[in-house]
Formats: sequence, structure tokens, C-alpha cells
Amino acid sequence: MVEITIPGQLFKIKWFMDLLYIHSCHKTQESLLTSTSGFNNYRGVLNWCVVMLVLSNARLFLENLLRYGVLVDPVQVISLFLNDPYSWPAACLINNFVFLNIHFENHFRMSSGKQKGSFSELVGFLVHCINFALMLTFPAAVVLLVPSVTPVGGAFVLGSYTILFLKLYSYKDVNLWCRELSTVKAKKLAGHINSHTQTLNGGDRKVCYPGNLTIRDMYYFVFAPTLCYELNFPRSSTIRMSFLLRRLFEMLFFIQLLVGLTQQWMIPVIQSSMKPLEDMDLSRMTERLLRLAVPNHLLWLIFFYWFFHSSMNFTAELLRFGDRQFYKDWWNSETVTYFWQNWNIPVHKWCLRHFYKPLLRRGFSKIISQSAVFFLSAFFHEYLVSVPLRMFRLWAFTGMMAQLPLAWFVGNFLRGNYGNAAVWMSLIIGQPFAVLMYVHDYYVLHYREEAQ
Repeated sequence: MVEITIPGQLFKIKWFMDLLYIHSCHKTQESLLTSTSGFNNYRGVLNWCVVMLVLSNARLFLENLLRYGVLVDPVQVISLFLNDPYSWPAACLINNFVFLNIHFENHFRMSSGKQKGSFSELVGFLVHCINFALMLTFPAAVVLLVPSVTPVGGAFVLGSYTILFLKLYSYKDVNLWCRELSTVKAKKLAGHINSHTQTLNGGDRKVCYPGNLTIRDMYYFVFAPTLCYELNFPRSSTIRMSFLLRRLFEMLFFIQLLVGLTQQWMIPVIQSSMKPLEDMDLSRMTERLLRLAVPNHLLWLIFFYWFFHSSMNFTAELLRFGDRQFYKDWWNSETVTYFWQNWNIPVHKWCLRHFYKPLLRRGFSKIISQSAVFFLSAFFHEYLVSVPLRMFRLWAFTGMMAQLPLAWFVGNFLRGNYGNAAVWMSLIIGQPFAVLMYVHDYYVLHYREEAQ
């Protein structure tokens, strides 16, 4: 018994040692970091990762400035395009391909109406094949044969024509599906294709085939942020100016950030990697690869946000295009297949609608159809890299086809966080490896020969 005297009052306090045997302070429970604990609030750890990432990259950025100085020069990039008119796509040629497709489709419409002098479906198919072949080969020939076309300008040109190729192919397919039905069924097809757009068109008039075969309809589709054609696209009711201006600001800011980081960070690392690649010093090559991985991946993430969120939302808002699902949660991908299905929704929809499902309808298996989709994607990746660089090394093609065994391995042997980590590793390490290979080959092909 302990007595404590307080002025005006006396308290007797007893130590509750005996109560320790009555009130237990232990129970059966798991540690928080154990997988069976059920604990999942790691917000503090995520914040720690962000802080460490910022600090480590701040050190790298400071080291870069101390070693190379300020290399950012936006005027150099602008003057490069202004002084080189051949680096821009020829608008007149794009117009020619667009007008040809509308002209062909009007002839096919007359063919279905039995009007004299129109194309048959067989002749039309051959004409379309020639038009699509020219759309890919003619710009490539110009890029290869005109010396003043830079690699960046050539990639921009071929990218523009590739997008146009995919759009016009979809335009051809949808109009073909409409012609294959009777007049009554064509109206049902228009309703089926746009069954989910009844409340999204903002009062716009619906169009049925062949009322869609107009210049205005065609050019709306050419500029719309989609690769899949429809007779009636979902439309928003108004243009939100505040939303439009925010996206415009993001476009301008992030394109300058991309150029600045490329000049200040990527180019010096690539230049310092040439000597280890020439000497085939594996240890130093690995160090340069890991050193290149961070800026390359950061640039890829910035480009993704700039293109798929800022630019495409800006275009969609300007055109009142209602479908804004340009990407899904690819960052949560636990399989390689899920990543390719969700990081680029416009291309995925096109492949599914105009390539994968038609192959299935023709009796091909799912494995063969999926492999064909990857083969087509690998072809365009190589087309957009090798032609502007004027060399064919198939690194991009091989990298895309390597996604097939990688997808099989991750899908069968890795699950959950392990699968997600494997997807991130393939993105962070795979891309800079291909970049180094192309840069090395480009350096050997051009600069070493000039030095000799």
C-alpha cells in the first residue's frame, strides 16, 4: 500500500500487480508483414518509395548537370522541323488516299444498287489492296530515298500514314458489312453497331448507310481519336473549355519536358555507351543498360500520359467524341496479355474487330490468331523504326515476338504481385535494350564508316 499526500486530500493507490494475471495483453495474431495477416494498408511504404525515387533521381539529375552542363535547347528541335520540310507528312497525299477511299465506296454502293458502270466487289477488293499497299510503301520509299528526311521526321511521317492505313481499313470493312445486308438489315446493323450510343449523341442526327459516304463524315473519322469506324459515334453534348485548356497546357508542357529530358539525360547516356558496345565489355554494357533504363522508362511514361491522356482527350473534347476509354489499368497487369490488351485501347479494339475475330470466323485457332496479332504488331513496330533509321536489324520485331513466350511463362508460372513485377521488368529493361541495339547499329553504320 502506497500513500500519496495531496494538499486537502489523501489518496491510497494500490499497484495492480495482481490484475496482470486477470487482464491478458496477448492474443493469437500474425505479424503485419505476414501474407496471412490480412493487412493491406501500405500507403506509408508507397510514400517512402516515392520519396526515395525523387531523391535518387535528384542525385542523378544533379550529377548530370555537373558533368554535362545544361544541354536543353528547344529552339534546336523547332528549327530542325522548320528547316526540313521533307520531315513532315505530305498533306496532299493524305487527302488523295482519303478521297480515293470515298470514291471507291461510292462505286461499291452503286454496285449494290445494280447501277451501270460501278465496281464489282472483286474489282473493289483489288483496288483497295493496291491503295493500302501504296499507303505503306510510298511514304517508306520517300523516307528511304530522300536524304534530307531525318529519323525523327521519318518516324512521324510513317506513324501518320500507319494510323491512316488502320482507319481506312476499318472504314472499308464497316461499309462492306453494310453492303452485305439488305436495306432493312443495314438499318439494323447501324442500330447494332451504335446500340450503346442512344443517349450519348447529344441530339445529333443518326446516319444510315449509304448516308455516311460523305466528305464530312470521312474527315471526322480521320481526325477522331479512334481507329474503328462507326456510322454514328457517341457524342458529348458540349465542349468543356476548362477541360480543353487543361489538356492543351499538358500537351505543351509534357512535349517540352520530353524534349528536354531527351537532350539532357538520354543522349549523354547513349553517347557514353558507344565505347563499351564497341569493346563488347559485358560488365560496362550491363551498367550502361541499367543506367539507360531509368530515363528511358520515365520518358515512356511521360509519352504515354501526353499521347493517350492529354492529346487524345484534347482531340476528343474538340470533336465532342464521347468514348474516352483510351487506356485501362495496365499498370496493374499481372500477365503480359493483360498489359497489351489495356495499355492501348484504340489499337486493341482494331486488332480485335478487324483481325483477330475475322481469323476466328475463318476457322483459325485462338493460339494462331493471337500469334498473328503479335506478328502484325511486330511488323508495324519494325516498320516504324527500321525505315526511318534506314537499316533493318529486326530488333523491334524480335522484341515483339518475344512477348509470346514471355506471356506464356508469366501466365503459367507467375501470379499476383510476381506477375505484375515481371511485366514491369519487361517494360523497364526490354525497351532500353532495344534502344541500345539500334543506336549501336546506327552508330556503326553511319559514324564509324565516316570516321574511316
